[in-house]
Amino acid sequence: MKVLGTPRPLPLALDTNDSRVLSHTHSSPSILSSTKHSHKLSKSMATCIDTSRTTEPSRVSQRPNRSQPDEIHYKYVKFCRPTFTDHVSSIPFSENHTNGIHTRKIADLSFEEEGEVAEIGSLWLKMNEEARLDAEQEPILSNYYYSSILSQNSLECALANHLSIKLSNSSLPSCTLFDIFMGVVLEDKGIVKAVKEDLKAVKERDPACISYVHCFLNYKGFLACQAHRIAHNLWSQGRKVLALLIQNRVSEVFAVDIHPGAKIGSGVFFDHATGVVVGETAVIGNNVSILHNVTLGGTGKVCGDRHPKIGDGVLIGAGTCILGNIKIGDAAKIGAGSVVLKDVPPKTTAVGNPARLIGGLENPVKLDKIPSFIMDHTSHITEWSDYVI
Repeated sequence: MKVLGTPRPLPLALDTNDSRVLSHTHSSPSILSSTKHSHKLSKSMATCIDTSRTTEPSRVSQRPNRSQPDEIHYKYVKFCRPTFTDHVSSIPFSENHTNGIHTRKIADLSFEEEGEVAEIGSLWLKMNEEARLDAEQEPILSNYYYSSILSQNSLECALANHLSIKLSNSSLPSCTLFDIFMGVVLEDKGIVKAVKEDLKAVKERDPACISYVHCFLNYKGFLACQAHRIAHNLWSQGRKVLALLIQNRVSEVFAVDIHPGAKIGSGVFFDHATGVVVGETAVIGNNVSILHNVTLGGTGKVCGDRHPKIGDGVLIGAGTCILGNIKIGDAAKIGAGSVVLKDVPPKTTAVGNPARLIGGLENPVKLDKIPSFIMDHTSHITEWSDYVI
């Protein structure tokens, strides 16, 4: 028996490349859960690697024919964090990162809060089922789905984990970001509610979105929006340097530049999202849909409230510029490529450069449906354009 000292807790022994073990693990989440909470993590611990001459096969891998070197290489799966960075980082991982998750008693919750918790839990179960199906269809991604979704305790954990991996770099390790993100998400319960609404918005409005877990893992507009929610929380607490750093990393990784001072509602859908710019004093309401290359900007160098205010249910087409402290009314639609410099009344359509209202200022055509839900970019096009192909 050899005893090796390691600077960080080593992961649980498990062969993740064995499909039998993976399926067994997924069907018994309570085993992993009890293992996680029954061992306190420490900054340093010894790990035993059995090199005895016993002929008994490993109970974990269930592969008696595997050679000893192979067994060592495949022996570990991430215990609390799925990234290699944590094995080499000198920054200690918080042993209390799961404290506070679902710790309130049901009796302490209001009727509305109980319904919200149940809805979030139902969505999380759905995402786990989708992840299992994806892993079965594409076994090469089994470890990815396990570390990103199936090994996580909750939607909050999965979000903090996924964003920390996406936004980390060589000088900003994922374990540091995870602790920051997890702390914010646990403190601000409104974030996970908004995450739920954003996931539903993408799934309902984008025909290309095949599942909730597909959006959660792969939609950069969704991820950029959730990272902004965390950055906005930090900005509001006065931690502006950290908030601006997160903004910068989101811009570098996702090509989405949202100032942490901007306020964004729930049920927001950033479709494609590349090139989206949102200024410091901008406000985006609930159930808004925004396509790529959209700018919500200011004009000049004047400080103070200088960015657009977007109402609920608004649809903003691709390549649109909305500049200045102007208001886009509830359920309005802004056509692709428009430059909007003045207020747009509720339930109207504005398009063009400079933008003008369909039907005219005196008697604009009123929309009878919420445009952000319909995602219709071409209705009434003949009323403002005589362009014919």
